[in-house]
Amino acid sequence: MKIDTNTMVSITEANQNFSKVARLVDKHGTAVILKNNVPRYLVIDFSKAEKDSNASDEDIMSISKRLITQNREAYEVLAK
Repeated sequence: MKIDTNTMVSITEANQNFSKVARLVDKHGTAVILKNNVPRYLVIDFSKAEKDSNASDEDIMSISKRLITQNREAYEVLAK
């Protein structure tokens, strides 16, 4: 995941000024909250989260086919 440094906020600043975090999310789509200078929390626009969480049937089928191809030998052994 790529993180835009303009969307990073310390946990202290987020605690004291959450409206700043909300504005960052409105402007950039996400905000990253740092704890001990390490990315710890991701704040994301709710509509974007809903959209990203729903995988299309095509995505699921392509992933399934890839996994079956990669693990065919193991599946054949388990089928015995």
